[in-house]
Amino acid sequence: MSITVYSKPACNQCDATKRAFDRVGLEISVIDMTQDLEAFEKVKAAGAQAAPFVEVSFEDGSTKSWAGFQPEEILALV
Repeated sequence: MSITVYSKPACNQCDATKRAFDRVGLEISVIDMTQDLEAFEKVKAAGAQAAPFVEVSFEDGSTKSWAGFQPEEILALV
């Protein structure tokens, strides 16, 4: 499983999401959308209107994504 968190600076929901992943022991990659225009465009194209945007890729090729701080989604991955 590969997890990418598209984040932005000074974002409480982004920080809470990163802490929640850390608490459950899941490794994440963090991309700052304010520094990566391609990442910002990808998140926008996905229809997300809140940060962070989390994208999970599973071994079977399926994906799951959500926007905002969603602790129940994080727990469901454990």
